[in-house]
Amino acid sequence: SYDIMPTLLGLCQIEIPPTVEGYDYSQHLAGQQPLPDTATIITCVQPFGQWNRFERQGREYRGLETTRYTYVRDLQGPWLLFDNQQDPYQMHNLVNEPQYTDLQNRLDAMLMKKLQANGDKFRPGMEYVRQWGYPVDETQTVPYTQ
Repeated sequence: SYDIMPTLLGLCQIEIPPTVEGYDYSQHLAGQQPLPDTATIITCVQPFGQWNRFERQGREYRGLETTRYTYVRDLQGPWLLFDNQQDPYQMHNLVNEPQYTDLQNRLDAMLMKKLQANGDKFRPGMEYVRQWGYPVDETQTVPYTQ
């Protein structure tokens, strides 16, 4: 969703400030450029709500979604890998399967490069909780609040 703002600015022909994250899809939407093969970062800085650490095994993670694959790693390493064309409901996790080792390594390198470019050190979630002063419940999960 962070691509919405730069795309809207592009559609309005307003210069996009260098501090704005995301990709400007306005040229694609106008039919002037083919869709780029971009990878979108997916992030969970700290488990929240019903995804608590103990009952639901919530965890912090970072991942990529490409036009074909979803790849996710947690603090211990690769966690999920799905081929979204062959397995659109993500029922078969391919992580650490030998025939996908090269793909997994490429996606991991791409993810780490994007995290480094964004200044994301991918630290344990509780470090961010302390830094930002979020409350946590007895499961070390940021609760939903109203």
